[in-house]
Amino acid sequence: MVLVADHASNVVPDDVDLGVPREVMSSHVALDIGVEGVAERLARRHGIPAQLATLSRLVIDLHREEDHPGLIPETSDGKLIVGNIGADRDHRVENYYRPYHDAMEQWLDKVQPRLIVSLHSFTSALATKPAEARPWEVALLYNRNAEPARHAIRLFAAQGLKVGDNEPYSGRDLNATMNRHAEAKGRDYLAIEVRNDQIANEAGQARWAALIADVAQRTLLALG
Repeated sequence: MVLVADHASNVVPDDVDLGVPREVMSSHVALDIGVEGVAERLARRHGIPAQLATLSRLVIDLHREEDHPGLIPETSDGKLIVGNIGADRDHRVENYYRPYHDAMEQWLDKVQPRLIVSLHSFTSALATKPAEARPWEVALLYNRNAEPARHAIRLFAAQGLKVGDNEPYSGRDLNATMNRHAEAKGRDYLAIEVRNDQIANEAGQARWAALIADVAQRTLLALG
């Protein structure tokens, strides 16, 4: 079993000026809040090897296809990303996007994992859609390969959690990294979304690392 986290960081390289306020860089717009802490605990305490992105999704979104219009976002949840207007797309693809996915491909081809955990977090409310309810504490996303997600949905629900099924968005629409590195290679995966208020502090990160490790291991056993 291995883990990947495409949106674990809010780091911006020195040669990129996004032109956004500091508070934006600590929000869900710039990174998946809490994911780095959960992923590091899964790696160090639960023995699940991990590849974490070390780049903000505002520089380039590693969880989009290379030709996706939102690869270098000019707006995100109502925030204008001024420095991305007219950005050098080829430079960012060559220097950040391709090295990340090339490294992931080489790693996965070498270790041939039986299960990939793809870890993300989502905000409880979008600024642009404040009335849209997002009640799930955790959710599983999938495209064509739904079997691992079905096991995990059942296992998380057995813990008394409210579990989303392809929520708050569908893996049939946004599943770029797992489409490329899992589904295209016939690999099983769990694309897990945790609501970020659940993992905003160390206690929550430790709790969810233990929950995810348990559910992932039991999913692996169920897959046979």
